[in-house]
Order: sequence, then structure tokens, then C-alpha cells
Amino acid sequence: MPEPPAWHYQKITKPMFEADAVDCVFYGRIVTCVGDEVIEDGYIHLKDGKIAAVGQKADLAAPPAGADVIDTGGKTLMPGMMNSHAHLSWDGIHELSQQSMFDSPEIRAYKAAGNMIKSLRAGITLVRDLGVHDANLFTKQAVAQGIFPGPRLLVAGAGIIQTGGHTYWVCREASGADEMRRAVREQVRGGADLIKIMACHDTLEFTDDELHAVIDESHRNRLPITAHATYNDCIKRVAEFGIDCVEHGGSMTDETIQILLDRKLPVVTTFSALVIQANEEIARAFGIPEWKIAERQRAVADKSRFDGLVRAAKAGVPIVFGTDAGSPAVEHDRIVPELGFMVEIGVCTDNLDALRSITIRAANTSFLGDKLGTLEAGKLADMIVVDGKPDQDLSALERVEMTFIDGKRMH
Repeated sequence: MPEPPAWHYQKITKPMFEADAVDCVFYGRIVTCVGDEVIEDGYIHLKDGKIAAVGQKADLAAPPAGADVIDTGGKTLMPGMMNSHAHLSWDGIHELSQQSMFDSPEIRAYKAAGNMIKSLRAGITLVRDLGVHDANLFTKQAVAQGIFPGPRLLVAGAGIIQTGGHTYWVCREASGADEMRRAVREQVRGGADLIKIMACHDTLEFTDDELHAVIDESHRNRLPITAHATYNDCIKRVAEFGIDCVEHGGSMTDETIQILLDRKLPVVTTFSALVIQANEEIARAFGIPEWKIAERQRAVADKSRFDGLVRAAKAGVPIVFGTDAGSPAVEHDRIVPELGFMVEIGVCTDNLDALRSITIRAANTSFLGDKLGTLEAGKLADMIVVDGKPDQDLSALERVEMTFIDGKRMH
């Protein structure tokens, strides 16, 4: 791996926020997110930050010695959820370009802190933060050093764009292959876990030399790289050049879908801005103008616009949950609108498939599927307790009662 950021070498005498991992057996319904498995009357034992055991309650003769016992009364235990496309320093309230250009670093820090609390309360145990300037590098430091409690963080630092490119006001601009490599190395130096590029808006961005350089430099530093890519020509181009993941997605030909399949590339869909801003009551409360509400309503109603993503999903392209949290009206604790729309349009076959998009497929996208994403013995103890049955009614996810990360209760 690359040389760690400078703060990694600081000695921490005592974290400002710390908690002990529980040694506890929980009784309840268990949605393991291993296929369609649901254990209606089950148990799970969390110990030393890991899942020690999981199974049918009837098979547990007695709780292990020394373990506490919590009977949830039939509530659902499932893996911690992961938002694979979020922006912790965007608040979901103010206009993006204005807050990006004029928020002070201190305000960005407060926004990130508040959004981490909201994420934990919503059952989000991992956030893949794809950049607001380089603020997320410092958010990660705060959590890693115990300065502030938060979910697991995978951060991209500042997104990298061509000079004057899409959302230039919030990204690291670069021109030419050498400057692309420098931009990647700056994020690596700051402690980035992955690299994010904006590969298009209305037109394709980056020259071939620039695109090759930014991808090659990411991989030379052993970091995955993901691309904002919203229509066929862009998706096909970045896939052929060697990107590791597609953000948003959009129209796709059968040829492009086959490239994604051949290269095992996931797509992180982000429907929340469309769906939530199409809700008149919510959108007006957030000051969304009437013309934008009408535009969003037309977009949501036109299911044909999602045909490429639906065909990709049916072909076997992994579809992963992300909300673009921080976008206008898209708060960091809004989970259900995205999942529900994924099922409605058919990129997820049913509720259980939608739950896998926010758990095990998300973990696989971040190369953490061997540690996270399912409730299985030996995996890290990231788990939530839900009042209801989200596999039958996704709205139950609005009632998360407990959130554990590494077996430590965070909510």
C-alpha cells in the first residue's frame, strides 16, 4: 500500500471517543444477506469485535458463559448498511456550488460530523465518501484517531477533473497526463482509499492520455478508481480504459453491458435526487424550484430512461446502493426512497435483493466482502437491529434501534 498520511504516525494516548466491544447474544429474526436466507427465530453472538456464531435459536443449548443476552422480541438483525456514494460535507439543504465554494473548512467539518451521526442513527456503518474538496481526508482522520464517532469511512479525497470540467468548483482540476498523476499522488499523500474522477457531463472529459494516466497512477498506488459516468459512450470508455467502478450509470448498449460483465464492474446507482425531489411536499420544503420539481417528476415517470441499468442488472452486472447524499433534499439518513425505487424499476428483483445491494454487494465493491456485508461467523461485527421486517417492508429501515461497528454500540 502507499505511504500512510502523516497523521498516521501521531501517538494517540487516549481516544476522545471509545467504546468496548460487546460480548452479547441477540435473539431475533436474522436477515443474513447470504442469498435469500432469513432465520425467523435465530441468534447471533458478537464477541471481541467479530461474529462468533449465528444460527437457529433452537440449536443454541445455552448462551456462552459470560455473554449478555438481549431478546429483541422478534425484531430483525441484519448487516450494517453501506452508502457507497455520499458526500459527508454536503448538507442536503444548501445549493451545491455555493456551499462548495464558500463553506469554510470549519463548517465542512461540522457538516461531516453531523452527517456521520445521522448515518449511524440510520444504520449506516460504512460510508464511501466521494469528495467535497479534500475535506473527507480530515473526516477520516477524526474517526480513525477517535476524535469523533463515525461509520467506517472509505474516502476519495478531492475528485479529479479536467480543468474547467464537471463540478470544477469542488474538485481538483488538472490538465495533461503529468498533472493527472500529480493530482492522484496528492490524494494518496492525504490518505485516500480510492480515487474518483468526473469522466463526463454533457460531453466526454479527459484526453486519452489524461484518462490513461489517472487510472494508471491510481493502480500504481494500489488504489481502486471510480468514475462519474452517466451515459453509454462514457461508461464504455472508462470501462475499456480500466476503471474499477461506475458511479450513477445510465443508458447502455448490449456491447457496453458485456464489457461491464467481462470486467466484473459494479454500478453504484443514485436515484435519490430524482425520487426525493419529485416529491412536491419534500422538495418545496427544501426550496426546490417548481420547474425542477416538474422536471424530476417527468424523469421518475419515464421508466424507459432506466432501461440500460435494468438490462445491465438482469444480465448480472452488480448494482450497488448509493444516494449521492448531500445533494439537495437528499439527507444522509434517507435510505428507503433509494431502495424502494431500485425495486420499483427492476434493478433489484425484490426487497432481499435490495438489501444485498446495501450490504454484501456494497462490501464487494469496496473489496471488503471477506470481512463485511453478511452476518456470518468470523466476519466483523457490524450489525443493526431493526424494528420490523425490512425484507417484507423496506420502510422498517426507518426504525433502526441499534447500530454496532466492530461489536461496539454506536447508536
